[in-house]
Amino acid sequence: MSPIHDQSYRRYAGTKRPLGQSWQVIAGAGIRSLLSRKLFLAVLLCAWIPFIARAVHLYFVTMYPAAGQILPVDAKYFMLFIDQQGFFIFMVTVFAGSGLIAADRRANALQVYLSKPLMRTEYIAGKLAILMTFLTFVSVVPGILLLVLQVTFAANLDFLRTYPYVIPAVLLSSMAWVIVSSFAMLALSSLSKSTRYVAILYAGTVFFTESVFGVLSAITNSTRLAWISVGANIEIVTDVMFRQPPRYETPVTVAILVLVGLIVLAVSVLERRVRGVEVVA
Repeated sequence: MSPIHDQSYRRYAGTKRPLGQSWQVIAGAGIRSLLSRKLFLAVLLCAWIPFIARAVHLYFVTMYPAAGQILPVDAKYFMLFIDQQGFFIFMVTVFAGSGLIAADRRANALQVYLSKPLMRTEYIAGKLAILMTFLTFVSVVPGILLLVLQVTFAANLDFLRTYPYVIPAVLLSSMAWVIVSSFAMLALSSLSKSTRYVAILYAGTVFFTESVFGVLSAITNSTRLAWISVGANIEIVTDVMFRQPPRYETPVTVAILVLVGLIVLAVSVLERRVRGVEVVA
């Protein structure tokens, strides 16, 4: 019979991570978990197809300037690319975000997380970092790389001198999609234990607001109610950033207020739903 070793209390011999850095552990574990899914990797790869197509177009325009008459390379060119990535931002948000909190609620892991020396803000920040990392990868990164390719192929900075506002426009418009999508999905994920239900709820919210705006626009023969659609609000802000004619009649101030309101609402939902269980001795 093997001896029974003493299992009495022993001091923790490892290193203790300082307070405020635990979100990095949550983010790292979540990113690795998603990268292990083949279907999700396929979605990420598909999100780069528009970038490859536009990179080839930039090359041909540089080599054969006459090709630029079909689709000129200007500020609108990059704005259309950001708009195009909106579909893939939606897909990645659904795949990567629907289970971020819902899965923890289903497994009753939320109480385990918050019973440790882990602040609620760290937990939320870690979950946000997971989704924002992948959304940045399919929006901000290809947008900036496309600008780098344009300058590289042209071998000069003439484009940036002509359109100096394109770099901040690409960054800010992409981040608008990333931030709004991340907060909205995380808030919805905190409302249910079902990942599938959260995905349907998010998709329904996006398509429902777009459909309501479409119907009202047809009835009123006006686009002043574009603020009803989440996507339209971001497009309104994007038009201003790229200094393009507005696609809708809704003032940009209204669109910004709606987007800020959505983020505030999402934060309020997270504050109410992400809570530990108090144990009374």
